[in-house]
Amino acid sequence: MSKGVLYDGNRCIGCRSCQVACKSWNRNPAEDTTNKGGYDNPPRLSATTFTTVRFREVDHNGKFHWAFAKTQCMHCLHPACEGACPVGALKRDKDTGAVVYDDGRCFGCRYCMVACPFGIPTFEWDDPLPWIRKCTFCSGRLDGGLEPACVTACPTGALQLGEREDLITEARARISASPDKYVDHVYGEKEAGGTSWLYILPVPFEEMGFPALGEEAPTENPHIAMRTLPYYAGGVVVLMAGFYWLTKRKQKLSHTGDKHGKKEGVAK
Repeated sequence: MSKGVLYDGNRCIGCRSCQVACKSWNRNPAEDTTNKGGYDNPPRLSATTFTTVRFREVDHNGKFHWAFAKTQCMHCLHPACEGACPVGALKRDKDTGAVVYDDGRCFGCRYCMVACPFGIPTFEWDDPLPWIRKCTFCSGRLDGGLEPACVTACPTGALQLGEREDLITEARARISASPDKYVDHVYGEKEAGGTSWLYILPVPFEEMGFPALGEEAPTENPHIAMRTLPYYAGGVVVLMAGFYWLTKRKQKLSHTGDKHGKKEGVAK
């Protein structure tokens, strides 16, 4: 058995305590979200934002109301990112269920970004020495017998840590007890072969931005990612060669211009 977290959309109040706790524990800086529009703040996951809460105003049973959904790495039972990584920089811990990243192995190919069916791994685009970043499931805290920072911070019990199978049983019990409050589906139980993070919501999952995935583990995704290598690598080479040519051409033109200027000055 491995650990998991159950997110209950009926208990979430959108306070974003989980976001703050995640930022604090991982020592990630805040993001400038000025004039980016929408209710999601920040609007998406990034190299410094490992979790965010989606806000949606939805029509449910003829009434408009707020719905929330926390997003982060799903920590798949059969991680496509792990299968796609050619150097083993991403590994799933069978005891905790955490999919952890080793930047000492990574060489920046970004196949994990292509392979992930949830679009989670993020590249540090603004860093001169960039790596892949994502939610770690607070693996260090789990190893020490603690809950993930986001779970600890939640004031309403919307996040519950436990053994994955026990959480699935709990999720089904809540749905059965209040069928009018929940969609009859436990997201993550079977999607993409199963995930450590599980969801029950009062509104359809597609309305909250969750991808519609089959039950089969995405074993094909790593192969697709690896098949793009010749094209991806070739494109990078061509792009860099183009930049090099333009730079050299500008330098040559500048050097030629200087020579002409000097000659004209001598002639005068």
